[in-house]
Amino acid sequence: MDSVRSPEWPVAPLGGVAANSAAARYGMSPGTGPIVGRAGPPPAAPPPYRPPSGAGSVPPPTGKPAAPPIPVKILVAGGFGVGKTTTVGAISEIAPLTTEAEMTTAGIGVDDPGARSTKTTTTVAMDFGCVTIDRSLKLYLFGTPGQTRFGFMWDDLARGALGALVVVDSARLDDCFPAIDFFERAGLPFVVGVNAFDGRLALELGEIRWALAIGDHVPLVQFDARDRLSVRDALLVVLDRALDRATRDRRA
Repeated sequence: MDSVRSPEWPVAPLGGVAANSAAARYGMSPGTGPIVGRAGPPPAAPPPYRPPSGAGSVPPPTGKPAAPPIPVKILVAGGFGVGKTTTVGAISEIAPLTTEAEMTTAGIGVDDPGARSTKTTTTVAMDFGCVTIDRSLKLYLFGTPGQTRFGFMWDDLARGALGALVVVDSARLDDCFPAIDFFERAGLPFVVGVNAFDGRLALELGEIRWALAIGDHVPLVQFDARDRLSVRDALLVVLDRALDRATRDRRA
């Protein structure tokens, strides 16, 4: 078996007795035997630790658990096929809950997503997702169904919401009137977000505001439902609108 040598050991010929001797390893003279026990008296033990005066009465600092973020409910509403499900899915930090069902021939003439749409499914209940804005705020997003026959669900979904993002297709403005009317009657702060299909709008924002007959106090923004940052910016406008309403109500 080959001998094993530490790199700091002196080099000795392989097979030689000196290669594995204590004298060769530790630099001892051949006549010196191994040192047994201590060469001198043991060192004095260090004094026992004593805390500073008064320190025993102060409990050690303990970290306080961080407060959970405040939950905020936001609705994502609008007409059929305007991009509500896409909006929720683009921003949600969890796998969004969707209730998509395949569209069938029974919906022809009833569910019309528009000539430009390649939509083959539709929401039959709601969409759900969430996103954490910061350590103190977390948004819970509820997407409403767009078909008129599911309008009875909107009252339940709107309960407890602080605001809404009404998604609009600029080429099909007629489909968003029921959503705008609903939130105006409910008195819920809302923002109109015009979804830029293919990166462009069919009408200018000023023309859309005039066609929808909404006042200047209602924010009107352009966003892309497929882009996370664009959806985030639109939701921040909704939060700002809800905060402004809450501030005014408190002062009143």
